[in-house]
Amino acid sequence: MNDLLAYFEQELPVINAFLEVETGKLDGLVRDVARYVLLGGGKRIRPVLTILSARALGYPGDDVAPLACALEMLHSATLIHDDILDGAETRRRKTAAHLTFGATETILAGDALLALANRLGAGYDIPRINYLLAEGIMATAAGEIREIAHVAEARADRGVYLEIIIGKTARLIETACRCGAALASPERELEDAAGTYGLNVGVAFQLVDDALDYISPESVTGKPEGGDLREGKLTWPLLLFLEEEPDGSEVLARIREKSLDEAARREIVARVRDKGYADRTRAEAARYVGEAKRALAALPGSREREILVQAADFVLARRK
Repeated sequence: MNDLLAYFEQELPVINAFLEVETGKLDGLVRDVARYVLLGGGKRIRPVLTILSARALGYPGDDVAPLACALEMLHSATLIHDDILDGAETRRRKTAAHLTFGATETILAGDALLALANRLGAGYDIPRINYLLAEGIMATAAGEIREIAHVAEARADRGVYLEIIIGKTARLIETACRCGAALASPERELEDAAGTYGLNVGVAFQLVDDALDYISPESVTGKPEGGDLREGKLTWPLLLFLEEEPDGSEVLARIREKSLDEAARREIVARVRDKGYADRTRAEAARYVGEAKRALAALPGSREREILVQAADFVLARRK
């Protein structure tokens, strides 16, 4: 992982400096909200994958940062809207933006980041990039809509849940990789290979998140343990539990009725953890990581391609 860490150390100052400058140009009503969200932490996986994908295909220019940061802005905008829809109280160990600044200002900040991201992408004058950004936004919105419907109907269906996480998480990571590839080359086969890598990494990323929600403490992740269950979300470990435990149907009915109290939620979280459903979710994530690495075979050999392999392994190994 040393090359991956070195790459992050090399690119993060550029990414963070660009984000600071661009958010500083926003109107005062939303500027502080955008800076609170964008500059308050984050793994920067999407912008770094954008840069790596462009460089892996030989892009020689030094102007990748605006496109890379556009992906981070899109991601942050979705987090802003997610937290409002979910009624989240914290994000990255801080009070959620809508509770700090108010819902109106926070929604407007999310809208401003979406618009700014699109403007940055349009600056390259490559129509394919504009299309990819639009598709990424649309897929994310569709995933959020599908999730809200799923929470309302509360069905134990792993196929539906996979559709949700592809839309909400994986498509935007795929978009990051496709945008980097499209910047470097017009060859659709290369873009498809980068996109397949990103899609599978994205699914793995969300599955690992699902597992961490049940096994990693808030002090590590910055999110309350069992937060997904508290919000009524049927994520992969819980779906395994509902399918295989004798009282799964009863628990699902109580989730539908919203009749689980805190003690019952804590018991379910403990059972999911102790019976290995979170570990099995990580094993499922490993399958997607394998698919992601196989997709990279279509890319020419390079240092960046090897770092993309390391990035996939990092997604699987992370603890927060």
